[in-house]
Amino acid sequence: MKQPHEDRAVPIPLDGILDLHQFRPAEVNDLVREYLRACRAAGILRVRIIHGKGKGVLRRRVHAILSRETAVRAFGLAQDRSSWGATWVDLYPADAIPPAKAAPNVEDAVSKPPFWYRMLQSIFLKK
Repeated sequence: MKQPHEDRAVPIPLDGILDLHQFRPAEVNDLVREYLRACRAAGILRVRIIHGKGKGVLRRRVHAILSRETAVRAFGLAQDRSSWGATWVDLYPADAIPPAKAAPNVEDAVSKPPFWYRMLQSIFLKK
């Protein structure tokens, strides 16, 4: 049964800090993109995204989104006490035209199995 508050929009302050703890994983893709666009339009070029530590699933999803966003100049894990529970993001100014991001080379990712898989093959299959 749905809770009455689940259908209501959650207001997000535009202060450069986005805490993803209160959102469902299905909402993260659109939420991060729209928040970055809004921050960039408001002149906020340094953003902090709090995704939590956990198993790293949400962190990897956020980093995948950031790597595809053309407005993102750079990003990395926070260097303060939150460490790998938060990510900092530098954005290009709204009046700057960011360089195009290259599409990931799918052939490289598919053609060669990961190191751990090759290692297990060498151990168990004697290849």
